[in-house]
Amino acid sequence: MTPSTATSYYRATATPYEAYAPLEGRHEARVAVIGGGFAGLNTALGLAERGLRDVVLLERAQVGYGASGRNGGFVFAGYSLGEQALLDQLGEARARALFQRTIDGVHRIRQRVADYAIPCDAVDAGVIWANWFRDPGVLRARQQLLVEHYGVAWEWLPEAQLRERIHSTRYHDGLFERDALHLHPLNYAIGLAGAAAAQGVRVHEHSGVRRLQREGNRWRVQAASGEVLAEQVVLACGGYLAGLRRQIDRAILPIATYVMVTEPLGDRLADCLATRAAIYDTRFAFDYYRPLPDTRLLWGGRISVLDRSPRAVQRLLRRDLLRVFPQLGDVRVDYAWSGLMSYARHQMPQIGGREDGLWWAQAFGGHGLSSTCAAGELLAAAIAEGDPAWRQFTDYGLASTYRPLGFVAAQASYWRAELQDWLKTRLEG
Repeated sequence: MTPSTATSYYRATATPYEAYAPLEGRHEARVAVIGGGFAGLNTALGLAERGLRDVVLLERAQVGYGASGRNGGFVFAGYSLGEQALLDQLGEARARALFQRTIDGVHRIRQRVADYAIPCDAVDAGVIWANWFRDPGVLRARQQLLVEHYGVAWEWLPEAQLRERIHSTRYHDGLFERDALHLHPLNYAIGLAGAAAAQGVRVHEHSGVRRLQREGNRWRVQAASGEVLAEQVVLACGGYLAGLRRQIDRAILPIATYVMVTEPLGDRLADCLATRAAIYDTRFAFDYYRPLPDTRLLWGGRISVLDRSPRAVQRLLRRDLLRVFPQLGDVRVDYAWSGLMSYARHQMPQIGGREDGLWWAQAFGGHGLSSTCAAGELLAAAIAEGDPAWRQFTDYGLASTYRPLGFVAAQASYWRAELQDWLKTRLEG
């Protein structure tokens, strides 16, 4: 198998399910959800769990097709915007409340996997933040910040203990976030769709929405072969833009990230890892990786405006892998792929709504599993119960990203941070 022809590992190992039929004919619903990724699925399931089951979910391709079925599978708290910046912008009480939303998201994901018996290879073994640099200051500062302002305690891992778990001389000290897990994200998405459908949500794949317009007190949602008249609409398309509302689409940058999966390593996996935790490092341009149940190693990283070919992804990530684990010099890569995440200028999720019943959830910026769950819960509570808690995110609105100039700025920012990481590494010797 070569990366140029392979599908993603997640798609190759996806839970079989009977495909959801495309939308045909004319339908009515209380809520139409556009987008079958985590944000849309969590919203639809959250509505059903609250007793509002007159919901139609429309997905352009397949459930979990976008970033939701392509990511690293890490489930942990937090946002793309760091905790210090969140604290500086909102103050302690509001910052802590927003951060708690993502902690609750981790817990709810864990609970839903159990409640709905979702077969997504969930590994509840935490996440390690490994220090690429010798200076422990960044770890100590974050550890103290989390305890003092967010009530969260991460365990310190001295270098000797870290290297007992990660067999690489690349890292120096680390922090262990125990309240975290990792899983097969596409199978989790498939499980969410199944849970929603079992409670009455009408799920339709291959039903891309071509037009959205307001007619009287309802929305007309038009797909290729059918339409839905809905009282309320949720746009949840992430980096795979719907093209239905310019203000919403222009508020994000679709940014690519890359993932590859090795051949099964067997006993060789133990030469690299003596932990089941997922791992990422302290650089801005960090690597992230985790052991898979079949002894493969999933490896991800890089941020780019370019959605590269599988072969190019393999070439880039293999080089990154060998900087950490040179003992895998001859390992074969069986899968390599890329996917588009949605980023906002302010690095926070955009969760909001209007009085005419149009809602949106996007811009999860690579921290999507817990924050999309939180977004789904907020929107479901708003729509089904009139809960105003979603207004906690009003500071982080639909600010334009000024595409295409925004792409240039984003890439330049990434390269600048990558250069700073490189210079710091060189200075440390």
